[in-house]
Amino acid sequence: MNKIFIFILTITFSVSCNYCTAQVKLMQVQKFFPANDKHIQYTGRIDFSNPLQPKFWQPGVYIKAKFEGTYCSIILNDEVPGGTSHSYIEVVVDDTILFRLKTKGTTDTINVARSLQNGAHTITVCKNTEAGIGYLEFVGFRCNKLLPLPKKPKHKIEFIGNSITCGTGSDISEIPCGQGLWQDQHNAYLSYGPTVARTLNAQWQLSSVSGIGLIHSCCNMTVTMPQVFDKINIRDNKVGWDFKNYQPDAVTVCLGQNDGVQDSVIFCSAYVDFIKKVRGHYPKAQIVCLTSPMGDAQLTAAHKNYLTGIVDFLNKSGDNKVSKYFFSKRFHNGCGDHPDLAEHAEIAKELSAYLQTVLGW
Repeated sequence: MNKIFIFILTITFSVSCNYCTAQVKLMQVQKFFPANDKHIQYTGRIDFSNPLQPKFWQPGVYIKAKFEGTYCSIILNDEVPGGTSHSYIEVVVDDTILFRLKTKGTTDTINVARSLQNGAHTITVCKNTEAGIGYLEFVGFRCNKLLPLPKKPKHKIEFIGNSITCGTGSDISEIPCGQGLWQDQHNAYLSYGPTVARTLNAQWQLSSVSGIGLIHSCCNMTVTMPQVFDKINIRDNKVGWDFKNYQPDAVTVCLGQNDGVQDSVIFCSAYVDFIKKVRGHYPKAQIVCLTSPMGDAQLTAAHKNYLTGIVDFLNKSGDNKVSKYFFSKRFHNGCGDHPDLAEHAEIAKELSAYLQTVLGW
């Protein structure tokens, strides 16, 4: 055999072995940090009955951590209802690197950060799919070390709504409308609510379900928002939620798309009752009633009439912290006439400007 060839082969083998050894050492130094580690932050409606596997159904629930090193993995359990309904998550590293991932099985170890510059990094893991796609359970992180995070933002916002608020049908960056599974276009992280919250440096919570209405839900759903608002799993009306866990400064209500045009007296009376219910849970919050961003001309006209009367009545009844906002146009370029991601950004821009004015943030 040619001596030069043997020399090159020896060098290549040596480099390869050194790389493999480095990788093995890297895996060895990675430690497991369970879900109840004090350095992990959680935001959203989460069932902590098992603190080692906190369970959450709602879109937009997010987990944050700060780690030291170049690599980080997460371990998640996915319900996978029906054997096919895998969830999507949004992973954000250092608030600048975003990528959307699909779970693969009932238990996933997912490399969410690799080959980073050695040092401290922040990571956010957000549930992009909604309750109808099943729950996720967070098991923990694998990394070199977890570090303390800064305190959560002072302000909190809750976004009550339907599929629009969930971010349904918004993300067509990989799979076009009409292809794949229903959840393949879900993106709660980039929907208008979390985008508003990040713009205003606030925490967020999405209390939303596709198809749900105020007095009439669509798509064979047997519950309405007032019936399930007090649950962690809003879609299936399960697991009670303790409202003391999250007291928002502002609440937006975006309901009515699935109700359609209704008898004004019946709809407005139900809406007033629901706002009073929300007020009972959040005595200090600013409550903003929204028109449906995807409503057609007829429905939008009806909503404007309904909300004008509702807010006027509540203000005259002594609740001056209820207001209304009418979106400037219809947003429906996503799947099934839902807003797409670009339109969610537009919706968020409008709503952020309004909330800044009302709240003085």
